[in-house]
Amino acid sequence: MADIQAQYFNCPIRHVVSRFGDKWSMLVLYMLHTSETGVLRFNEIRRLMTDCSQKMLSQTLKNLEQSHLVHREVYPEVPPRVEYSLTETGKSLMPAIEALVKWGQEHFKEVVTD
Repeated sequence: MADIQAQYFNCPIRHVVSRFGDKWSMLVLYMLHTSETGVLRFNEIRRLMTDCSQKMLSQTLKNLEQSHLVHREVYPEVPPRVEYSLTETGKSLMPAIEALVKWGQEHFKEVVTD
């Protein structure tokens, strides 16, 4: 039993998915990936995700940056301009997220029931 518990707590997938598996992170990653330039500013993301509060979006972006999935670029201008883009690690995650999006579209009616 102790061996199973150790395997559970040390499972790499558990620790990796916890970095982007919350309600908003995959959406932010997908928005950055599908944007025309691959770069979005905070307010652009916020306009796309109208049901995400400013505080939650800010926290999500910080978490994704700490997990090395999103790059935050601050330009020394007045007012300051901040842009977000995917890192190489974030880009390498996108095929898996695209597959999940496709699966979700194909099975939406089966999974999401009232």
